[in-house]
Amino acid sequence: MMLLQPVWTSLLGHSSVLHSPVFPVLFSLGVYLSLCLPFLLLDLLSSRWALVRRYKLQPLSSFSWSSAWICLSRTLFNHLVFIFPITVINWYLRPVYLPQEAPPLLRLLAQVFVCLLLFDFQSFTWHLLHHRISWLYRSFHKVHHTFTSTHALTAEYSGVWETLSLGVFAAANPALLGLHPLTELVFFVVNMWLSVEDHCGYELPWATHRLVPLGLYGGARHHHLHHLRSNCNYAPYFTHWDRLAGTLHTGD
Repeated sequence: MMLLQPVWTSLLGHSSVLHSPVFPVLFSLGVYLSLCLPFLLLDLLSSRWALVRRYKLQPLSSFSWSSAWICLSRTLFNHLVFIFPITVINWYLRPVYLPQEAPPLLRLLAQVFVCLLLFDFQSFTWHLLHHRISWLYRSFHKVHHTFTSTHALTAEYSGVWETLSLGVFAAANPALLGLHPLTELVFFVVNMWLSVEDHCGYELPWATHRLVPLGLYGGARHHHLHHLRSNCNYAPYFTHWDRLAGTLHTGD
């Protein structure tokens, strides 16, 4: 039974939008900002509500609209000046194919998980190199470490090289695996959600890492420690690569 068929059929009704060369950029920005909004609301409430502050990873830090604007403006700049032209070139060279049938739900979930594992490994390797090789850190990755107290919008506060290289990993894996367009969209949303959650600055009761047993998934505290110490926790999501490399730090 194709449980996802009604969803996919509904999306096919907007095929002209899906075929548009501007769709990937608008989709990326729209999803990213939508995922950031709940955490920005928590940031606004935290200054007045002790219940919210108790979940902050740095309770004494305060949210700044100026830092939010700095992060947002860089994200918009990177998307409009660099990502959009590359998206148009990709759209021209690789026309969008929209099959009539939706993928089976279990296959979609399995393939999204595989993409997350691949991206996690690629990002870990990229991240480790950009910390261990001082020239790479100074030239490219240092921008992302401007903020030691992170908030949701710092997830995409990075230089052009970092934005494009990690974006290539996220886009290439579904293409190489030949994933259904719906699976691709779900992967992008999940990947973006996990990245925003990593940088949100909160250890919430319903956080994703609490759903994964045995400490196999790091979460916001895991990545927060990376921004504080800068010499540990290089994998964005899962913890197995850091365990194997001896770079895992739990803060215990």
